[in-house]
Amino acid sequence: MAELPAFLSAQEVGSFAYLTIKDRTPQILTKAIDTLHRHKSEFFEKHGEEGVEAEKKAISLLSKLRNELQTDKPIIPLVDKHIDTDIWNQYLEYQRSLLSEGDGEPRWFFSPWLFVECYMYRRIHEAVIQSPPIHDFDVFKESKDKNFFESQESINALCTHLQQLKPARDLSESQLKDEFFKLLQVCKQYYEHFIQMSISLQMFMHQ
Repeated sequence: MAELPAFLSAQEVGSFAYLTIKDRTPQILTKAIDTLHRHKSEFFEKHGEEGVEAEKKAISLLSKLRNELQTDKPIIPLVDKHIDTDIWNQYLEYQRSLLSEGDGEPRWFFSPWLFVECYMYRRIHEAVIQSPPIHDFDVFKESKDKNFFESQESINALCTHLQQLKPARDLSESQLKDEFFKLLQVCKQYYEHFIQMSISLQMFMHQ
């Protein structure tokens, strides 16, 4: 069996992983902080001063996280008591076990890009759940709702395509493989070019 390729990381300047960790992830954290700040009045109306203090705490934790990321600090264990905390910390230990002597600790610009980006989102969640009574606030709800409603035409087109495939039981293996890779391509296009998703899907469906 062929060896797996080396994992993507932000070590290579100019690479996708490098630009993601250097530029995109700090922007995501900044937007999360801005979202919390914009809802300060709402937190006060619902929870009084306790809500305002919770907002300050969550922002402080996210600001600390952003600093850790931008200065390539070591990845630290989660400290909350959520259901998946132990799993995350065990995986961090696994990443640590893969390092050679002299590599130091798992870090933002050194460890696998996919791991550190997912870890960042988990730390965002940790910052909020550690800040009651706003512990159930979703800093991404507004953007998720906006993206969903703006994507309805594309979603409908994709669902229609899948419904057309459902009764097609006589497709050959090569045809099934082709359709599968088309769907993978849609996922890739959605991730990279969300704004142009509708156009990309229309072109894809007419290939």
